[in-house]
Amino acid sequence: MDIAPGAGNALDAIRGTRDFIAGAASETWGYSQEYLGPLLRFRRGRIANISVTNRLDEPITAHWHGMHVPGYLDGGPQLAFGPGETWAPELPIDHPAATLFYHSHIHGRTGPQVYRGLAGMIIIDDPGIKDPLPHDYGVNDFPLIVQDRRFDRSGRMIYGLGMMDRMHGFRGDQILVNGVVRPKLTVPAGLVRLRILNASNARVYDFRFTDGRQFHQVASDGGLLDRPLAMASLQLDGAERAEIVVDFSDRSPVSLVSRDIGMGGMMNGGMMGDGGGSMMMGDRGMMGDRGRMGDRGMMMGMGGNSGTPLEIMSFDVGEAAPAGPTRLPTSLPSDAPALGDPVRRRDFTLNMHTRGMMRGGMMGGDGQMMGINGEPYVMDRIDETIRAGETELWRINTDMMMRHTFHVHGTSFRVVRQNGRPVDSARIGWKDVVRVQGPTEILLRFDKLASEETPFMYHCHILEHEDVGMMGQFTVT
Repeated sequence: MDIAPGAGNALDAIRGTRDFIAGAASETWGYSQEYLGPLLRFRRGRIANISVTNRLDEPITAHWHGMHVPGYLDGGPQLAFGPGETWAPELPIDHPAATLFYHSHIHGRTGPQVYRGLAGMIIIDDPGIKDPLPHDYGVNDFPLIVQDRRFDRSGRMIYGLGMMDRMHGFRGDQILVNGVVRPKLTVPAGLVRLRILNASNARVYDFRFTDGRQFHQVASDGGLLDRPLAMASLQLDGAERAEIVVDFSDRSPVSLVSRDIGMGGMMNGGMMGDGGGSMMMGDRGMMGDRGRMGDRGMMMGMGGNSGTPLEIMSFDVGEAAPAGPTRLPTSLPSDAPALGDPVRRRDFTLNMHTRGMMRGGMMGGDGQMMGINGEPYVMDRIDETIRAGETELWRINTDMMMRHTFHVHGTSFRVVRQNGRPVDSARIGWKDVVRVQGPTEILLRFDKLASEETPFMYHCHILEHEDVGMMGQFTVT
């Protein structure tokens, strides 16, 4: 299914089933398909007419994660719509070329709804720039939605929160790519672009290839970098995206793996240090009519700190693509407006809120245990009021020995300092999610408005943390 901009397209949130493991049907949710949603592809400068109908039995939203749209189109908790209802926003596409994310964003239910499958990828194309990278969808340009999922002994997907899941976020013992366990993708010999989205509820990945080959990162959350960056490993926290270009011209088969970052890597001082085509998720593959992912497999024992790399997927190499770039450019046409000096500073501390602790345990009587600046999220409270067009410096920290991922709606930002040290923002690029494992400073400006009725959000993107109150909201006027 291809959702083209301005074509009056519809998404239905529906129930489904999928045999992630052969012979075991799991109950799933999806947008217009049994699990996950179709790739949405928009062009900058156009209007995307989308209608989303809720055919489930509880409220949902459709949040356009990373997209620069006003608050009344953003799809946050205030824009929930119930069973049988339809939300039909007209989205003005005013965003540089990028790989984005969409998912349901219901307060207190984001974790289970995204886990069941209410999520998908967005690609923004910018006709104003010439893309010098591989961009033939399904031939040398592939989307990879990476998730971890937990299964019971019968092979059915499960979601149930114990105390450690609430504290550190829900982590699964098997890795899916586009809804397939341990898939195989046949790629052409030559340069291939992989658009990677970490759509897991909480897991952090440290991607690398089994043969140690280098690759180049060419884009992050908000769009293209200034230039390709060579690396041998890539770390992505929840909801982060990265585009990489890999050279498969040696025709050698290879696997993509991740170092297993367990709970030690989620803690401060732990192992991490600073540390145009369609996409339908079929039973045996993902790539529609031109690329193909192979059979599903089964991989167990990946939830802990075993030291064994987690297998993400494998690649076979076919013939060279009939067309496409043969080498990377030295620079990229990134859209990087100057933010200027900040006129205001704000401080945010991600913490265990005192009311929940004083009620006699980890969980407060309101079911919330985490907050920001000492307060859990309250839907009818505006936490910050921001002036449109003004550059601000936000300082984010945590009072717990724990790692978080901080997401801001409605804009992209630059990371300028982490753990007291300056950051080369050109290497990181434009972001909408940042790891917080110590004092972190970001520079940002809001050019889209958000009212008290439909404010923007800021929150931890470990979904179980935002569900229990680690979230705030703000207006832009």
